Amino acid sequence: MAVSALQQTRVALRTGLATRIGTLVVAILIVALLGPKVVHFGGLFLVKILISGLAVGAVYALIAIGYTMVYGIIELINFAHGDVFTMGAFISTFFMGLFGVQEGVSSGIGLVAALIAIFLITMLLTGGINVAIERVAYRPLRNAPRLSPLITAVGMSFVLEGILNLIVGPSTHHYPDLLPDVSIPLGGGATITSKQLIVMAIAAVLVAALAMFINRSRLGKAMRATAQDRDAAQLMGIDINRTISATFFIGAALAGAGGIVYGLYNNNIQFQLGFETGLIAFTAAVLGGIGNIPGAALGGLLIGIVDQVSTGYIADTWKDVAIFSVLILILTLRPTGLLGMRVPEK
Repeated sequence: MAVSALQQTRVALRTGLATRIGTLVVAILIVALLGPKVVHFGGLFLVKILISGLAVGAVYALIAIGYTMVYGIIELINFAHGDVFTMGAFISTFFMGLFGVQEGVSSGIGLVAALIAIFLITMLLTGGINVAIERVAYRPLRNAPRLSPLITAVGMSFVLEGILNLIVGPSTHHYPDLLPDVSIPLGGGATITSKQLIVMAIAAVLVAALAMFINRSRLGKAMRATAQDRDAAQLMGIDINRTISATFFIGAALAGAGGIVYGLYNNNIQFQLGFETGLIAFTAAVLGGIGNIPGAALGGLLIGIVDQVSTGYIADTWKDVAIFSVLILILTLRPTGLLGMRVPEK
């Protein structure tokens, strides 16, 4: 038995060494590929790419937090979450028309007030939709084998996509360009646009508000307790169903806000937007440490930077390759993600 344990230790050491050597080789290849281009295009272009990456990453972070909250509570990957994000974008366009918000016409305090109202209404509606999905599709399967709710989540994603296709059609829709796009100097020739600054500020406010809610509110404490040990939380008098529904509501509310921010920044939306964007956001959640809210935010920002670096220095078609390559590279060194921790099976 001692010999077997020694052999297992040797195999583990060799595997770990091989993994680190492979990771080092991949890292060297990435530096060799991007290094000359970074030097060729100059430092200002790199700064521009990084700022753009933070703006794109802010949207991914808002979606990734929803994935990681649901997984942290019930260990379910809610594949329909990306489609709820898309629904948020389309719902907001409806209310923009209802509030009389028009591109090139609306401005000033009136526009700000209308956007705040649209954000709140959209977040409430997307949160309500996600609660209904949890009640109808996920709650009856809560004690079923893990594969059953996972397949159901995939099915709900296709159902929502089909509904969106029937309502809005397959074509790309223009989202009103309402944010000012003025270059703001940062010094040394570097600039940031007002649109990028607004997008990052909105995401930062929402994430900060969520952090305060999770850490200070009674419901937030119940959510943390449920994530740690659902049975123990129930024994302590916590309403598990209410807590899980609240988690789905908050995650979807952030996804709905992410849909508005995406539309305001990119000005184009279509019914399948949630598939790719949601997949990348889920990747960000895994990268940061699935189940960890700060990790999801950090993962979203890093994925956004990788997205823009690969698009700017290589080609847009290589974006997904770069994102998942970085994910594999980091997970080989830290399987739990950047801020994740090893926890016992629930």
